[in-house]
Amino acid sequence: MMAYSEDHIALAAEYALGTLSAEERVQVETMMSVDKDFAAVVEAWERKLGVLNQMVGLVEPRPEVWEKIRVAIGLAGTQETIVHPEAPQPVAAAAVVAEQPAIDRSTLDRSNVIDFSVQAKRWRGVATGMTAIAAMLVALIAVQAYRPELLPAGLRPKAAQQVVQAPAPVAPPAAAQSQYVALLQTDAASPAFILTVDAATKNFTVRKVGAEPQAGKSYELWIVSDKLQRPRSLGVIGSNDFTSRAALAAYDPDVVNQATYAVTVEPEGGSPTGAATGPIVFTGKLIETVPPAR
Repeated sequence: MMAYSEDHIALAAEYALGTLSAEERVQVETMMSVDKDFAAVVEAWERKLGVLNQMVGLVEPRPEVWEKIRVAIGLAGTQETIVHPEAPQPVAAAAVVAEQPAIDRSTLDRSNVIDFSVQAKRWRGVATGMTAIAAMLVALIAVQAYRPELLPAGLRPKAAQQVVQAPAPVAPPAAAQSQYVALLQTDAASPAFILTVDAATKNFTVRKVGAEPQAGKSYELWIVSDKLQRPRSLGVIGSNDFTSRAALAAYDPDVVNQATYAVTVEPEGGSPTGAATGPIVFTGKLIETVPPAR
């Protein structure tokens, strides 16, 4: 059988006693129609409380009571035929109240009687306790908000830590690196290569502009300076449009900036001896295009 709450059990008992209102009785009867277990609970209460009727014995009215009733309704003595009956006069029926013997309530069996006042007191006590706890919590919150120093250390709210994020320092713009450019050409009207040198890294890039490729030959770049005993090779210029190398890293900046750069025609793959063997076809000197940062 399904377990019911105390409220459901009390409702079933009051239904058996007949103390419910009309709406409550309809509610109980609806529950009984859809819940057989609840209907069984109500029937159990009806059996328990039905014995109360057996404690009151039957009372037989005295003979004179019936005689008074007969006289009151006009049935006493011989009845004659009435030819012209008159309109019957209203006769007030005497109210007869049967005297019932006094019942000694101390002898009644109260084992099946539930005292609902005990439950009401218990719930009233629980409600009072919860109200007191809620009031204490409100007081605690108020003290924490306005007078936290009055509370023990364990109940004091932790101090809020505000984290301020400093803006990241803005990196200064990268300083422009000094760059140099040389036009390697035969005359001013026909540049063959453009040489670009990065002063910081000493890397250089050769861009092919007007130089025509020669079958079985290679163009080789040389650095020429009076501070060097002889011209030094910077490598063969490739067949692509751009050739980049770091061959100037071994030279001083003054040598790199003031030297003359020359291009010779060598056997394919470059000079076999390390010295220029072919004619010098293009030359040029570096000029500064981007000044160094101050």
